[in-house]
Amino acid sequence: MVHYDPEFYRGKRVFVTGHTGFKGSWLCKMLLMAGAEVTGYSLQPPTQPNLFSIAGVEDKMHSVIGDIRDFDALKAAFDAAQPDIVLHLAAQPIVRDSYKDPRYTYETNVMGTVNLLECVRLARQQGRALRSVLNVTTDKVYHNNEWAWGYRENEPLDGFDPYSNSKSCSELATHSYINSFFADKTVAVSTARAGNVIGGGDFANDRIIPDCVRAMAAGRKIGVRNPYSTRPYQHVLEPLAAYLLIAQRQYEDSRFAGYYNVGPDDCDCVTTGTLVDLFCRAWGGDAAWENQAEANAPHEANFLKLDCSKLKTTFGWTPRWHMAECMEKTVAFSKIWLANGDVPAEMEKEINIFLEEQ
Repeated sequence: MVHYDPEFYRGKRVFVTGHTGFKGSWLCKMLLMAGAEVTGYSLQPPTQPNLFSIAGVEDKMHSVIGDIRDFDALKAAFDAAQPDIVLHLAAQPIVRDSYKDPRYTYETNVMGTVNLLECVRLARQQGRALRSVLNVTTDKVYHNNEWAWGYRENEPLDGFDPYSNSKSCSELATHSYINSFFADKTVAVSTARAGNVIGGGDFANDRIIPDCVRAMAAGRKIGVRNPYSTRPYQHVLEPLAAYLLIAQRQYEDSRFAGYYNVGPDDCDCVTTGTLVDLFCRAWGGDAAWENQAEANAPHEANFLKLDCSKLKTTFGWTPRWHMAECMEKTVAFSKIWLANGDVPAEMEKEINIFLEEQ
């Protein structure tokens, strides 16, 4: 397996939006372990408890609390950081929440992206050293035909719900900025469309693994809303390592800039019911789940899979951990957290194991 090179990031100035979220916290941990100078820009952590507060990263980076919709505040933080590399993760990421507040979802996911790209455009006009930008979107950007094969990067974009559609719009805004302002490749800009992630430290509402851990902590059965929906689940370190690989390689050679799917192999595209079966097996004891499908639930895709051939052939990348191993890591982390154990040490351990396994 081809990994990003941690040594490449040593001393690099990296600007991360959404750094207080689940994926952002893991990403900052990876960058800090590699010796990067990290500036994060994000709202306060979205949940309580939250991974950012327990990951041991805040005092090792420059954390700016701000709204991605506030261009002036974002630009001030961006200009102060003078980044070499930008990783854009800030988003309203929950499908159900997008039905409750679609306007906020579009403002954050579309105009937040435009604000970030405008910071990049202005920085390049001023001759800043910035060379690599990655906008992280989602596998849900595609027009979903519920078919059995994976979507490729050249498939039509058109998410159904406000979250998915706003991320499709984020992609289109990125395409426009690339064509209009970055066509000379003096700054390399890519998007990465990742599938569903699992891993220790996710406390979000309306996500299956946090629901599982909350049920175990409360001593009750796990309620599963969509047990027959198939998703491209992967451990959180898989897409984060791919983001760092893309950002590194396009920094070194701007011809690698493009649009990349990041997802598991077919064998790990499983139903939510199968995923929870694996969780219960890894947890042990009396762990069990029950079907709590809702008759009038908001629309969510039933079947979704990515074709990641482009990422594999371009960089030699392959996913590392299969679903059973992902679940073992997730359960181990969750039990350490519930026992008030050393979460930062567990994160470092998992990252080191991931990087060592070729």
